[in-house]
Amino acid sequence: MSPGRIEADWIEAPVSQAVCAMLTEAGYEAHFVGGCVRNALMDKPVTDLDITTNARPEMVTKLAEKAGFHPVPTGIEHGTITVVAEDTPFEITTWRRDVDTDGRRAVVVFADRLEDDAHRRDFTMNALYAEPDGTLVDPLGGYTDLKARRVRFIDDAHARIREDFLRILRFFRFHAWYGNEDEGLDPDALAAIAELSEGIKTLSRERIGAEMLKLLAAPDPAPAVAAMEHTGALGQVMTGLTTVALAPLVHFEEEAGAKPAALRRLAVLGGTDHREALRLSKVDDRQLGLLLAHRGDPQPPAALGYRLGRDTALDVVLLNAALLESPLPPNLTAEIARGAEARFPLSAADLMPRHEGAALGATLKRLEADWIASDFALDRQSLMDRA
Repeated sequence: MSPGRIEADWIEAPVSQAVCAMLTEAGYEAHFVGGCVRNALMDKPVTDLDITTNARPEMVTKLAEKAGFHPVPTGIEHGTITVVAEDTPFEITTWRRDVDTDGRRAVVVFADRLEDDAHRRDFTMNALYAEPDGTLVDPLGGYTDLKARRVRFIDDAHARIREDFLRILRFFRFHAWYGNEDEGLDPDALAAIAELSEGIKTLSRERIGAEMLKLLAAPDPAPAVAAMEHTGALGQVMTGLTTVALAPLVHFEEEAGAKPAALRRLAVLGGTDHREALRLSKVDDRQLGLLLAHRGDPQPPAALGYRLGRDTALDVVLLNAALLESPLPPNLTAEIARGAEARFPLSAADLMPRHEGAALGATLKRLEADWIASDFALDRQSLMDRA
């Protein structure tokens, strides 16, 4: 029985209706599925539009071309064709069921029933479908779990995890973003994760890193990550990670009006060998290394603002306040801004020709340190006298 209908701009849009009609007018079924349905029901933003159908990939391609759309075989080995219509991508996947899995990838065959497709998904809240007119189809009772904000594996948690060990990390990520903190995490899922957490080691480091960043970007990931630590899953991601300062960090972020930042939160967890364990992008790896290098940095906010810039300085102050369990400095953002806007009044040319080569660089560095230590009070002449 359908629990209701979705009324949303994205499902009522002419382009969405045209893509669905491309399938239904040819005698096939078309249902929106997954994140777009889940997020619409939870009043959260919808970014990706996924459609499932009983049409085989080659037929989806043929129908898309006939309709004047652009089909792209982005995941054809798994039955997925991305159909681009009016610059909007629709990921269309044929109903599937798993016949063999190894925890990293699955061998799938096409299915003839929507229920088979539902049973191969991960969580009940992700097995909700919507017909083109918005009518919900709930083959596994996921609507009840979604309304209760209960993240629960479909059927047997052990079986779902063994199909893809990344689902361990996805479980904690989904709870952080969509779960009900008052009820806690599903005990059956936690028991299965505790038993199977070593499977995380079989995953690619890139997949682990990407999933961790998504988890840590949640408004408050602390309860989910604490449960992750309790089950042993966090230790499988990387050695040395600890959650003791994560909840204080989230508190200080709220106090300072700072937006959630996954790298800041990753830095507060500590750990060793992030580059090998997570394989982040070069930009993220460089920023994370900078934050880790400044753990415990005693410099005041203005000095950090001058040396690191506003954003990184704020990250470092929040990070260290959480680690040291110390209150935030007064006028934090104003002090960081004051340092970021400060300009050292000397240049190398001012010290030449009296100083040259290595001595020039060392003297300039010493004078800059004196200027910072004076809270930027020393003027150009005072610094020249010290030179």
